[in-house]
Amino acid sequence: MADAKGEGSAVAVASPSSVAMARGTRGGNPLEELTARVKAIEAVFRSWMAKQPIHIEAAVTTAVGAVQGGALGGLMGSLTADGGSPFPMPQPPPNANPQAMASLKQAQALAGGPLVQARNFAVMTGANAGISCVMRRIRGTEDIQGSMAAAFGSGALFSIVSGMGTPNPVTNAITTGVAFAVFQGGFFMIGQKFSKPQAEDTYYSRTRSMLHQLGLQKYEKNFKKGLLTDQTLPLLTDSALRDVKIPPGPRLLILDQIKRDPELAQSK
Repeated sequence: MADAKGEGSAVAVASPSSVAMARGTRGGNPLEELTARVKAIEAVFRSWMAKQPIHIEAAVTTAVGAVQGGALGGLMGSLTADGGSPFPMPQPPPNANPQAMASLKQAQALAGGPLVQARNFAVMTGANAGISCVMRRIRGTEDIQGSMAAAFGSGALFSIVSGMGTPNPVTNAITTGVAFAVFQGGFFMIGQKFSKPQAEDTYYSRTRSMLHQLGLQKYEKNFKKGLLTDQTLPLLTDSALRDVKIPPGPRLLILDQIKRDPELAQSK
């Protein structure tokens, strides 16, 4: 009896650890689970954003871009002169001419301390993200015109906020905006040239746009593998998406997007 009672106690004590080990074995890689959860949250957030009015989406996008730019600017500013760089910023002579002062302002705009750089980059990236969002909603796609408009706005605001436009802030803001737009347009064209889709990809243009909007672009290969072209979008069902091995969450988002978007719900 004593042995049986002891064995029962041992089993009772060992049981919780055994269950924990079993759960750990079934749980898989924690890093992969965390990554999957983050992607799922991001997909839900993108889907929520797509349902919002243009002013709300633009405001949220601008705020997120400003936070990201501010963090990057603060990091860069910590490596510049005011942040302890071995190359200190020279002080302007008392009798400096306007051209010299303008050049110094431009240098200070790009070599300020953490707070200055955080402010400058927050304005630049926030404006770029917000204008890009508005242009994408208005034009229905991401193209070179929208990209250049966003670059112009962010460049002009960066010039004004940073003070690099002294002594002619308006003229220099326009000049800086044009320079930003030209560079952005060039990069956009280069990117399009090197990432030009193959001829057969034209059958998946609306599908690709939808998946990018939902943050599910990695499932484009699943659509191609199942030959689910743009013409099949109005006919898609849960079972069809399941056959091409798309998980339940993304399937729901895709079907909901097709239901809400008249262009996707109509065959072309």
